[in-house]
Amino acid sequence: MKYIKSSKHRALLKSAAMGLSPALSIGKNSLTAEFLQSLSENIEKNELIKIQILKNCEDDPIELAETLAERSHSEIVQLIGRKIVLYKPAKEEKNRKYEAGTGRS
Repeated sequence: MKYIKSSKHRALLKSAAMGLSPALSIGKNSLTAEFLQSLSENIEKNELIKIQILKNCEDDPIELAETLAERSHSEIVQLIGRKIVLYKPAKEEKNRKYEAGTGRS
């Protein structure tokens, strides 16, 4: 799995993710083209995203997290039960909201 390596940065992202509501939900249809498009748009805009895996989704949460991180070119911040938190820094450094050591969150 591709996880955030720096423990300080991971802690900052986990803390920021606690206040987030799930932006997307994965249901019985699992990963559709529309879902992946929504994920890409959302993570480009917000950098940090929380995803809920609904009970009617039979896929393994770990495999889903890995697949989502790979397809969205993001990193897994955490996976707790049926919730996935992904992070992808903004392309322009000045637009980054969650940088380790900046004190910004």
